[in-house]
Amino acid sequence: MRAVRLNPCPSVVEDLHSIYPALELRGIEKRFGAVHANRGVSMSVAAGSIHGLIGENGAGKSTLMNIVYGFHQPDAGEILVNGKRVTLPAPHAAIAAGIGMVHQHFMLVENFSVLENVVLGAEGGRRLAGGLAAARAALEKLGRDYGLEVPLDAVVSELPVGLQQRVEILKALYRGAEILILDEPTAVLTPQETTQFFQMLARLREQGKAVILVTHKLREIMSITDRVTVMRQGAVVGEIATKETTMRELAEKMVGRAVLLKVEKGPAQPGEVLLEAKNLVVRNTNNVTRVKDVSFSLRAGEIVGIAGVAGNGQSELLEALAGMTAPSEGEIRFRGRYLVREQLDPKARRRLGLAHVPEDRLRVGVVARFSAQLNAILGYHDRAAYNRGPLLDRAAIVAGCEAKMQEFDVRPPNPALRLGAFSGGNQQKLVLAREIDADPAVLLVGQPTRGVDIGAIEFIHRRLVALRDAGKAVLLVSVELDEILGLADRILVMNGGEIVGEVAGAAATEEKLGLMMAGVRGEGSA
Repeated sequence: MRAVRLNPCPSVVEDLHSIYPALELRGIEKRFGAVHANRGVSMSVAAGSIHGLIGENGAGKSTLMNIVYGFHQPDAGEILVNGKRVTLPAPHAAIAAGIGMVHQHFMLVENFSVLENVVLGAEGGRRLAGGLAAARAALEKLGRDYGLEVPLDAVVSELPVGLQQRVEILKALYRGAEILILDEPTAVLTPQETTQFFQMLARLREQGKAVILVTHKLREIMSITDRVTVMRQGAVVGEIATKETTMRELAEKMVGRAVLLKVEKGPAQPGEVLLEAKNLVVRNTNNVTRVKDVSFSLRAGEIVGIAGVAGNGQSELLEALAGMTAPSEGEIRFRGRYLVREQLDPKARRRLGLAHVPEDRLRVGVVARFSAQLNAILGYHDRAAYNRGPLLDRAAIVAGCEAKMQEFDVRPPNPALRLGAFSGGNQQKLVLAREIDADPAVLLVGQPTRGVDIGAIEFIHRRLVALRDAGKAVLLVSVELDEILGLADRILVMNGGEIVGEVAGAAATEEKLGLMMAGVRGEGSA
């Protein structure tokens, strides 16, 4: 986001509710069996401020915020709200203490109206009608005060995600939140919606609220927060005023080493067309059209990115290309040849040279209870290299997994370890290793760095560029615009199941892509 930095209002800082922080954590400890999730965590969040909380996956951020919101109980330590020690045995106690939380995945009843969602569980009044009337007046005032206007009688399922997020914030404010925890709040927003969202956060700050922003997007941390706390391996490794640090320093604190933040790659050298989609239509099991008349081509030696807010048909397109679902209309061509019905399943596609890293690795990419060595051959277990006659060659499987782990820096390098025991980043690296080891002509990659640590992101990006430079074709689907802009040589933008524009990677900007993600047709569109 190229957001203008929104500085706190001095008068608000001077008129804080008290001399105490809005929220203070002292020596928070939390264990889950052998896992030491929080190690003596202390942090302080001022009223009238936006406080960033960052760290790699498994750093303890979510556990800490779930303790503050009453989902978990600390094994040791104290929580203070406005200088007073509080005990928070459940979320209702946190709400009563003035703490609200907006989760990454919204907690809304989709077939209820906005008004019904906000008052659910807090209707008030002896009669529902009276309670709703009072709530309506209160919500209209909150909307005006904080720039959170939402049509109160609209059904939530009919609202865009940006407005659904406003509903979640209104819910928290309606219940009296003075401390607001936001978990990855921009993950589902376009750049323009993110700018509007930051303006809302500035209003909250001006009104004296304390906002905790949990995010992995360092540019957002730099553009909107006042202070930032960095966690690593369950402990705080730094708390600093945002204006006194840089993205590079924050990344290094998160990982414990220097991190390359920019993807380094030379110009693409596109070759022959390897994969084509022509007038592709995909309908779901309810006969709802999810992909509408999509046509594009993918050449050897290039990375083509598909950008868009989640839920606009990218997932269904990727699954159709991989053979996981059959297109309702249109055709798919590989190396100029139409894929007949016998070649519509993933196994046949793999044999042709089309590999797939799925968006949801745990659902369709791996079996978490299997060992790493078995996951390293899933889908390729019938290859001669892994078999000795009618039986699997265990020694070859172990040796192959060890080689993949070494090449892709999978930690710990233990082929016998259950895959579920690995971090998300190491699981993803093993899936990439499995698919790239097959030497595919085309690699379909969905959300390659979702839930992945910043150090692993750097590694994954290097491998995808290396694959391109080796003359392979890569189709990249990602909701992370930084990732699309950094990796893609050409960018297709999807909205409502359609491709609404195509932009050369070198000419793409967040603003241009953001407009297309919102449905404004761009260059190269029909």
